[in-house]
Amino acid sequence: MELTKKAFKAYDVRGVVPTEVNAEMAYRVGRVFAAMFAAEKVVVGHDIRLSGRELVDALTEGLRHGGSDVIDIGQCGTEMIYFATAHLDADGGIMVTASHNPAEYNGMKLVRRGARPISADTGLMEIADMVVDSKDFPHVKVPGKTEGAVRRYDIMPEYIEHLLGYIDIKALKPLKIVANPGNGGAGPVLNELAKYLPFEFIKINEIPDGTFPNGVPNPLLVPNREATAKLVREYQADLGMAWDGDFDRCFLFDEKAEFIEGYYIVGLLAEVFLRKQPGAKIMYDPRLTWNTQEVVDAAGGVAVRCKSGHAFMKECMRANEVLYGGEMSAHHYFKDFSYCDSGMIPWLLVAELLCTGGKTLSELVEARMEKFPCSGEINRKVEDSAAVLAAIEAEHAPGGQVDKLDGLSIDYADWRFNVRVSNTEPVMRLNVESRGDKKLLAEKTAELLELIGGEEA
Repeated sequence: MELTKKAFKAYDVRGVVPTEVNAEMAYRVGRVFAAMFAAEKVVVGHDIRLSGRELVDALTEGLRHGGSDVIDIGQCGTEMIYFATAHLDADGGIMVTASHNPAEYNGMKLVRRGARPISADTGLMEIADMVVDSKDFPHVKVPGKTEGAVRRYDIMPEYIEHLLGYIDIKALKPLKIVANPGNGGAGPVLNELAKYLPFEFIKINEIPDGTFPNGVPNPLLVPNREATAKLVREYQADLGMAWDGDFDRCFLFDEKAEFIEGYYIVGLLAEVFLRKQPGAKIMYDPRLTWNTQEVVDAAGGVAVRCKSGHAFMKECMRANEVLYGGEMSAHHYFKDFSYCDSGMIPWLLVAELLCTGGKTLSELVEARMEKFPCSGEINRKVEDSAAVLAAIEAEHAPGGQVDKLDGLSIDYADWRFNVRVSNTEPVMRLNVESRGDKKLLAEKTAELLELIGGEEA
């Protein structure tokens, strides 16, 4: 099958199997990775997609033939690859996953030593060139051998121990929590954590299943939220949570079964970390900003803005020694987690806060939601994204403060918006917020959507 670079994106590999991502590509990625990073030891794993094992096997052969020893941690979440790479002192890690993309997709997220991400800015395009265009792959010069070995490794016990280190277990109370892994990979981790926690879990879709019997696990899609919300109402739970397939994102529901936008969770966790370490740096993305900026300033922290996308955010965290960072898309990054994102640490911290703070989740966020209401991310498929961006800028730039760190952001006194082209899907993403004016928010959102046109995505 002819190889193509189409699946190589801004910060990972992601495409349709087998036309864009296949075993031959995975093998060649392994060979190139071994050579490019002189990798003596590499961690590999895969999410619950049916094509995952085949791709990991091919990837492993490529790494081995390049001279790398391979540590296979099996079916896992993306953050477990990050953790294992750093914890086991490996030279790199490769997670076979397509995150929240449809079932026919798969891909890879690649990291170097210390779980440093490999993106378009840090070698991914060079890998693409070698994978597709080169026929010869030099072996890594590992003394005494020409091929690497493979061993299976159960990283779960050490990973669970690390996660529990973020909370005070003795301070926890018996909360009732609805958990919806969406048939993705979060279920086994949740079951292990539950052994140490006093919570009552009401679980739905907890069995990993790569056929996605209940749809692709992506709680950002509004229709996917009701299954979790329904159980929160039915059981009168204190908290609801759902994950995407590789569980590097966690989505929360309050005790009223209302979905809480990731934007407000960023502000909430920023407060938590700044109480622990006053004056620390907190990172956020340009899509929605006002709430985070105000929370960080009020708590005496330093707000650091960064282009969205996990590879960019992690590099920004390292460069600026950021303690905690969050994206409104529900990616949360932690310095003590090798500057990587986790879908488990956020809910553990929120649950601890519910136990110790004396407030419900709705009480913790409702004032911020009233002060800075937002549209939530709205996706549209368009024919010519560059023309749409130009039209929006021409219409809205006069009188506003224009910023192009990530797509197009324009701020006015009472409202602002960001519109950008996705790095992972053929869609444009719109986010709008206002200063306490929901009517203005609705009006401006409608105006922008009329300009964008296209179809719902």
